[in-house]
Amino acid sequence: MASLLSLRARTASRALSSTRLWSSTVHRCNGNDGAPIKPPQPPRPIDDSTSALDYKSVQRTRPPPLPAMDLPRSRTAEEAVTNILYNTPPPSLQPFKKHVLNCLVQNEPGVLSRVSGILAGRGFNIDSLVVCSTEIADLSRMCIVLKGQDGVVEQARRQLEDLVPVWAVLDYTNTRTIERELLLVKVSILGPEYLEDQLTGGPSHQPRQQSSADHPTKLEREAALAHNFERSGISESANVPLTPSQALRLKHQHLHSISVLASQFGAKIVDVSSHSVIVELTAKTSRVEAFLSLVKPFGVLEAARTGLMAMPRTPLDRSAEEDAEDIVSDVVDASLLPPG
Repeated sequence: MASLLSLRARTASRALSSTRLWSSTVHRCNGNDGAPIKPPQPPRPIDDSTSALDYKSVQRTRPPPLPAMDLPRSRTAEEAVTNILYNTPPPSLQPFKKHVLNCLVQNEPGVLSRVSGILAGRGFNIDSLVVCSTEIADLSRMCIVLKGQDGVVEQARRQLEDLVPVWAVLDYTNTRTIERELLLVKVSILGPEYLEDQLTGGPSHQPRQQSSADHPTKLEREAALAHNFERSGISESANVPLTPSQALRLKHQHLHSISVLASQFGAKIVDVSSHSVIVELTAKTSRVEAFLSLVKPFGVLEAARTGLMAMPRTPLDRSAEEDAEDIVSDVVDASLLPPG
């Protein structure tokens, strides 16, 4: 009997100790105020490409119809049968012209490859492509310049807009925009006759010096002596080497001419070395090409262009009085017209 009572006392003490241990564990997990302690959470993710899908689903409107394609004249029955047999559809008569597409995309890896892949799949050759970040950390802007027909480019634009990480694609072809392009060109100041030597001189673009291995042989010296003797009566001032003063004066003249030309185009010289200068120009594509053609006679060693960047102009607010004046000015007095 005593052993049974002692066994029950041990069992009760063990149950009491386990209850205390469980209550202390719950109290430790809940904290001092009884609220459960949450495990550490990862930082809240930023907006990903699905945000573009939500935006397009809310802003979705019915797009306008595609531009009408100019079809050729009506075909005869023989031409139609020939077309069916040889699978030669009639080509469109629309002209190929330059288009400027401005894309607003999510700033994430792989977007550029997807956009260029769609354009390459449709056979477009991208003339220039500029990608840069915007004032929003998660958005990037693409400016794409290509050539194509209006209908085909519009189909490609809608296909680009259906991509998941693309927010919007705008065609600035018929919009008044500000277009700029950056050019860095390295021009020689030694003259075009030293251009080949500078191009083979290495990154420093210094004229190549004659090494010991380039010394003529005895036979070559004799042939040169005979040639000079035959042409001794003809003055060849071009073969006379320049003195250091003459070379310095020639460099100064070329540098002055390049500086005057750069100032006329609004460019500036950003680097001057002993044999070349680097000119920076920011202008429209046509002015950049014109400047390159004008400095080409001096000798262009290197040239780098960024591509076209475009931003639409903001129209000015006009009052109703100005609009009424324009309407009145457009009215033509019938008495001033010639008879008939």
